[in-house]
Amino acid sequence: MPIFLIMQRAVYLVAYPLLWLVARLPFPLLYLLSDGVFFLLFHAVRYRRQVVRANLALVFPDRPESERRTIERRFYAHMCDMFLEMIKTLAISEREMQRRFQIDNLEILHQLERQNRIVILLMPHYASWEWALSLDSHIRSRGYGVYQPLGNPYFDKLVRRIRAKWGTTLIPTRETRKGVAEIVRQRELATIGFISDQSPMVKKAVHWGDFMGITVPMHTGAEELCKKHDLPAVYLKVRKTGRGFYRSEIILLSDDPQSVPDFGITDAFFREVERSILEAPEYYFWTHKRWKHRNKRPKHLPARPKEVTSGS
Repeated sequence: MPIFLIMQRAVYLVAYPLLWLVARLPFPLLYLLSDGVFFLLFHAVRYRRQVVRANLALVFPDRPESERRTIERRFYAHMCDMFLEMIKTLAISEREMQRRFQIDNLEILHQLERQNRIVILLMPHYASWEWALSLDSHIRSRGYGVYQPLGNPYFDKLVRRIRAKWGTTLIPTRETRKGVAEIVRQRELATIGFISDQSPMVKKAVHWGDFMGITVPMHTGAEELCKKHDLPAVYLKVRKTGRGFYRSEIILLSDDPQSVPDFGITDAFFREVERSILEAPEYYFWTHKRWKHRNKRPKHLPARPKEVTSGS
């Protein structure tokens, strides 16, 4: 076994017992631990503080610095909660999860299931995208999630195990097109989740749009698959209603994607993300360098790229 794999395995073997213990903490102790992690991460390690501050200043230039600092602190506190909640998924019961993560407008998905439609579900890095996987326990269709595998194969296996708690099958990003095509070919009743607010590589970007008033490249892969395979698109809007409690809502973006102008679904998705951020900005994942490519649109790219046919 290569030395780097031995090292990765050693790190995992040391960390896993601690994660196992954290997963079995009652929620009051879990959040007490989260408070301690927050203190270390925010005050001692100062994890990506400059990135977060730069993002907040860029997106909210008219807000007082004191308000941005408040958002910053609340964001770090929430981030610590959310990652410990992800670990807690290892031990949480289905009944407890349904009490803590509630979903409205499920009838939209149930109606699409009755029509035997494969659904593309879009959501951002907002509130709790990890507990959103519990949606699988509310629907008949098989849940899939597109994800970026971790560099450590042992932790990657653990993440896949955690995210499979409610039946979700993960599709590595590099296999997305092939995986969706196979689901369509098999005519499998499925709901396929995408987290689509990341920043794509500039050289691969075909669509630039406004996100929080700033022109940036946008991922369009989910929309392209909707159009190619005639798959309806829905948005999962998540609100944090209290510490450890979330309420989400299914919003239909389009049940006839081929009739929507190209990039219309992508733009509609980002408008929903903006609404969530403006309602409660502390729950967005500000450590991402989401706006790093702002104002870098290639000069040869038109303001509205030429439409791509649904069969492309």
